[in-house]
Amino acid sequence: MSCIISAPSTDAGKTTLSLLISCWAYKKGLKLQTFKVGPDYLDQEQLSSIGHPICRNLDIFLSGEEWVKNSFNEQSNKYDLVLIEGAMGLFDGLGSTHYSSTANVAKILSLPIVLIVNAKGQVGSLLAIFKGFQELDNKINIKGIVFNNVNSNRHKDLIKEVFKNQPIQILGFLPFDENINLSRSNLGLISPLELKTKINVEYFAKFAEKHLDFSSFLNLLKPIKKKNNIKKPFDLKHFSNIKPIAIAEDKIFHFQYPETKEYLNAIGIPLLSWNIYDDQEIPKEAQSLIIPGGFPERYAQQISNSKRSLKSLREFYKKNFIYAECGGMMILGDSIVDENGYSHDMAGILPFKARKGRLSVGYRYIKGEKDSVIIKKNQQIKGHEFHYWQIEPHLNNKYLSSFFSAPWKIKSWGTTYKKEGWSNHNLHASWIHLHLPSNKEALKNLLTNHQKSNSN
Repeated sequence: MSCIISAPSTDAGKTTLSLLISCWAYKKGLKLQTFKVGPDYLDQEQLSSIGHPICRNLDIFLSGEEWVKNSFNEQSNKYDLVLIEGAMGLFDGLGSTHYSSTANVAKILSLPIVLIVNAKGQVGSLLAIFKGFQELDNKINIKGIVFNNVNSNRHKDLIKEVFKNQPIQILGFLPFDENINLSRSNLGLISPLELKTKINVEYFAKFAEKHLDFSSFLNLLKPIKKKNNIKKPFDLKHFSNIKPIAIAEDKIFHFQYPETKEYLNAIGIPLLSWNIYDDQEIPKEAQSLIIPGGFPERYAQQISNSKRSLKSLREFYKKNFIYAECGGMMILGDSIVDENGYSHDMAGILPFKARKGRLSVGYRYIKGEKDSVIIKKNQQIKGHEFHYWQIEPHLNNKYLSSFFSAPWKIKSWGTTYKKEGWSNHNLHASWIHLHLPSNKEALKNLLTNHQKSNSN
């Protein structure tokens, strides 16, 4: 059947519940395919860390309904169990609408929902929460419920009494346990790539076995067997005899969707890793470079001390193309002020310094300002933004030989367009994250540029 884990709000325990189920399945020898609603990288990394197939994102806004359905059907048919973790609250989506919400994904995929609800300090009010969510949209099917922060048998019994005549199956009661608390930072969960202590899979699995009703849960986790007619984002001939694309990927830079590498490999483009954390040079065979988002502010001193990496980045820029998103853009500037307020020198390719600012998060509508490597004038695509750091541009003689201008203008729900990003014939750098494999126009533009640069 497959199901979606959702909640009335963020921080109710969706990721904890999803990880508990994932650890339990792993210890039982069952392959669980997980998905994450929305553009989230960190929850996705947590779910991918358990040992199952990698977690995949399902995002209606970024990728469209057809991509979401195709991705879900293709991947969920391969394994024993399937689980989707929702985003925010069940009905929270684009702006004030339900579009791109977990509820919308549930309807598109015709899947039931399991709610996890924070029961701390509540008994009778929990029924009002359930009824409100149940009655708001009669096209969704809330099949089960798990109560979090239930720390006594009396609390559990009172909740059972309140729900005894309700058309909902109680699937578990989770008490507070400091051993299953997840480490957090200002942008959400801390990536497992950065954690010194990994999730204790054995402990999580035993906790899940004790507090969740898996005899009932298993029916909700079985995959839906469907014939799959996958459509590629666009037809593109298979590349051959073409130089590789290098991708920065280490404990600093890891905000990328797995489909990006899968798709590039599938069409014959060799991929090479570049590790800035270990002060590696960019592979000499590479013709283009992708620097995804990450946490350069957390590792600013480490990056600044990676002299070989920064020198190779400056040399690479002189004759090759760089595509940089968010944190990847930050290291192209003059300096980064780290989390402790200390400034560290960066590559010095772009005329700005980066320092902590206000949170900027959400989906973005994008419209091309000019013909560039990624977008053409007046083309419209979609992306998302998620960062605390901001950039402070400046201009001096050092940069007069390089002309940079914004490749596009962006807006969020209910706002007006503003210019954003940096670009010229050798570079595209922006706060915006794109889901490239499902973004027909942007990926095609990037690959066309890469192909041209190989023929020069």
